[in-house]
Amino acid sequence: MYKLSNGVLIPKIGFGTWKSTDPKTCQDSVRIALEVGYKHVDTAKIYKNEEYVGAGIKAYLDGNKSAKREELFITTKLWNGAQGYESTLSEYEASLKNLGLDYIDLYLIHWPNPKNFKTTLDSWRAFEKLYEDKKVRAIGVCNFKIHHLEELAKIAKIIPMINQIELHPELQQEETRKYCKENGIVVESWSPLMQGNLDNATLLDIAKKYNKSVAQVILKWHLQNDLLPLPKSVTPSRIKENFELEGFSLDADDIAKIAALQADHRYGPDPDTMEFGF
Repeated sequence: MYKLSNGVLIPKIGFGTWKSTDPKTCQDSVRIALEVGYKHVDTAKIYKNEEYVGAGIKAYLDGNKSAKREELFITTKLWNGAQGYESTLSEYEASLKNLGLDYIDLYLIHWPNPKNFKTTLDSWRAFEKLYEDKKVRAIGVCNFKIHHLEELAKIAKIIPMINQIELHPELQQEETRKYCKENGIVVESWSPLMQGNLDNATLLDIAKKYNKSVAQVILKWHLQNDLLPLPKSVTPSRIKENFELEGFSLDADDIAKIAALQADHRYGPDPDTMEFGF
C-alpha cells in the first residue's frame, strides 16, 4: 500500500479498464481481477463502462461473502465537457449512480483544459467540496504537468493526492515525478505497458534473465520506482500474470538499462494540446 497525503492507503497496483466497453467482458474482467487479488479498480466516465465496472464489483462481492466493499479502492474520473463547479458536482453523482456505489474512493480530473484552465480550477473547488463533504476518500488529477500543478496550487485548499499520467519506460517523466514527490503527490502510471508495444530487445533480455514476462518486468520497474501502475487486460491469464509480481526484484543494472529506454515518446495525447471533449 502507498499512503496518500491524507493518510488514506491505496493499493500499489490497480486494474485498468480503458477500452473495455463490452458489458459482459468488462464485468467479467473486473470480477476476475478482484478474485485474483486486485483491490484497486480504475475507470472513467469517458470509458463508457462505469455501469459494467460496477456490475463486476457487485458480482465479486455477491460471490465472496467474506469480501467487503471497504476493502476495495475504486477510482473514476470527471470528463472534460463536464468541467465547471456545478457540473462537476452533478457529474460525480451520475458516476456514483452508474457504479452502483455509496461512495467513490478516488475522484480525478481527467485532463487539464488547455483552452480555459479556469474551468479546471472551478472543478477542483468542487472536488474540494466533495472531499470535505466526505463523498470521496481522496481527490486528484490526471495528466497534469508541473505548470498545471503550480497553477492549481495557487488556489487550492487541498493539494491533489494523486497525479495519474502516461508513464512507462519510453516516457519516464522524471521532472514531474520529482515535483510530485516533493509535494506529497502519489504518481499513478497509465499505459504502463506502452499499450502492448513490448517487443523491445532490452526488455526481452531482462525478462529472460528473471524468467518473467516483459509485462511483469515493466510493472516491477514501476513499483521499484514508487509508481502505481494501472495495467489493463481482459484475458484472465494476463490479468493474473500482471498481478504476480512477488518473489523477484530488478537489480541496479537492469533498472539502469530500463532508464536508458527513456525517449519522451507518448502513445497518448500531450496535455498541453489535448482539446478533445472540451
